[in-house]
Amino acid sequence: MDLYKILTASSLGMQAQRGRMTVVTSNLVNAETTRTPEGGPYKRRDVVFQTLPMDEPDGFPMRMTVGFTERPSGLVAVEVAGVRESAKAPKKIYDPSHPDADAEGYVTYPDINVMEEMADLMSAVRSYEANLAVFNATKGLVRKLLDIGRQ
Repeated sequence: MDLYKILTASSLGMQAQRGRMTVVTSNLVNAETTRTPEGGPYKRRDVVFQTLPMDEPDGFPMRMTVGFTERPSGLVAVEVAGVRESAKAPKKIYDPSHPDADAEGYVTYPDINVMEEMADLMSAVRSYEANLAVFNATKGLVRKLLDIGRQ
């Protein structure tokens, strides 16, 4: 197997997980944001991943559309295809003293579960760390191969 492809796949995986961590962090920070420039409460966002087959002869991933029906053969990498807003309805909490309360005294908050977001953040961190471990192990193999080649 081409070591460069492994380095590329783990690097793309780290980039994808970094994007996921950014989106989850944004969700956590805005869990109680009741007013946005677009109007209304903040809307929770999710990252959408897509796979990239690594079977190209030059080692670079070939772009592929989301929703393929067959599992690609060989090494597969991942990247962020986009970020989508949640379709969940916001939650209303009675707080007539809040400046964003409506005429009935209800404030509209984003439907963000902080515990769910924290679990998602931990999962992204663990995935990032796994990709980093693969990258470092492969880098160590390359160094050993270069040392063998010098002798």
